[in-house]
Amino acid sequence: MTNPTARKFGFPTTLVAETEYWWVLVRPQQPTYGALVLVCKEEAKAFSELTSAAFSDMKRAVDGIEALLRHTVAYERINYLMLMMVDPDVHFHVLPRYDGERQYGGHSFRDAGWPGPPALASHVALSEEEAAALAADLAARWRS
Repeated sequence: MTNPTARKFGFPTTLVAETEYWWVLVRPQQPTYGALVLVCKEEAKAFSELTSAAFSDMKRAVDGIEALLRHTVAYERINYLMLMMVDPDVHFHVLPRYDGERQYGGHSFRDAGWPGPPALASHVALSEEEAAALAADLAARWRS
């Protein structure tokens, strides 16, 4: 079973990994290379509505995300943004932050907001096929 927020971000095509309570998805609009969305599987519309088990399991998801992006993107900082204004299910936008550019799939990814707040409006919009390919690449790295 899934929720509208996960589907909006391309689930199941953009799935990188999952834990018992969380999905890790590629964010199709990439303000920085490797941008992800961490979506809770529980039916929660507020952070405080999560169960203790979901909070505990979030540690496992975050550990996996940071290990994956540290090796794949070589980020200098990482931002977790909870922006639940449009998509109501509990989720975080995960943005690896870095100075300079990263290259992937024929695209160049700059962190336009570096070193300040992330510039979400400045992004590379991946096609469905490109988002699926990035998800598959990241999923393979997650498992290794």
